[in-house]
Amino acid sequence: MKKGLLGLLVIMVFLIGMQIPARAAEPIKLKSANYLPITHPMSVLGAWFCDEIKKRTNGRVEITYYPGGTLLSPVKMYDGVVTGIADMGMSHISYTRGRFPVTEVFDNPQGFPNGWVATQVVTDFYEKFKPKEWNEVHPLYINTSGPLLILTVSKAIKTLDDLKGVKIRATGQMSEVIKALGGIPMPLEMPDVYESMRRQVIEGTANDLSTLKYWKFAEVNKFVTACWQLGTGYTFYFIMNKDKWNKLPADIQKIFTQVAQETRVKQALLWNTMDIEGSNVFTQAGGQTFFLSDAEAARWVKAVEPVFAGYKKAMVGKGFKEADVDMWNKFIKERITYWNAEAKKKKVPSPY
Repeated sequence: MKKGLLGLLVIMVFLIGMQIPARAAEPIKLKSANYLPITHPMSVLGAWFCDEIKKRTNGRVEITYYPGGTLLSPVKMYDGVVTGIADMGMSHISYTRGRFPVTEVFDNPQGFPNGWVATQVVTDFYEKFKPKEWNEVHPLYINTSGPLLILTVSKAIKTLDDLKGVKIRATGQMSEVIKALGGIPMPLEMPDVYESMRRQVIEGTANDLSTLKYWKFAEVNKFVTACWQLGTGYTFYFIMNKDKWNKLPADIQKIFTQVAQETRVKQALLWNTMDIEGSNVFTQAGGQTFFLSDAEAARWVKAVEPVFAGYKKAMVGKGFKEADVDMWNKFIKERITYWNAEAKKKKVPSPY
């Protein structure tokens, strides 16, 4: 009898256990920060990344998104990701000058014709040289904007002489470019630039055409000097806290890598699209664009040659060899030629 009761209890416990659903594993919760306004296309793309990760992991990863600098400012982004304030973050290297000395070679006037080409080149560069300066984080992808032009409020910059003594917002290595051109660089964070130009604390800014629309600079800038032949861009990064990356299961890491690659492809084309849109908005607002003649462009290119020499000297001071810097520059020039040809084959829309 006792054995019968015991057997019945075992069966009942088993049946009850069968009816209790297994508790689902808690999702991996992460935070992603972006300093750009929530409506900016790059901020929208950041939201797409977060949503796509949740979708492809079947909800195993949930990313809370903080655009518009609500969690970290552009200057504090890198350290904020390293220390875990955010698990992922997007900013550009010129906000933390000296932190990424090798990658800063891209902030020199390399002659990038547009952001699509520049993004392909910086990706090739990172994959080939793997600069150690990125070792304390996990880079999801790196990309470079379209050429930085001179956008001014009330003074038309038609020649190199017109730029002398003019206060132009510039950060990072671009400050050296503005100095070489005769201007006075003003290192302001992007959210402060519009108001500084409106109040004419500064006369203008060195930025890509997209800012005329997406930072509303067309409202305050009346002139654009299309010195695209210099081809200086801002190099952006989307990084992840290394400990958080290492703790992800291998299959989820694979999903992150795939989605990041797709995001980079979208971003590369987005640079060109945004520049074209910015140019259109500026023209519709009555703005004037000045294009340099071949002779005048040659003057500008000649004027910035010392920037390369200064960068090389600084890198030697950091323990690198001159031959290393020469190799980086040579590689970049070769890849620009290659990707520029590819852009034409693929008929990638370009503002220039």
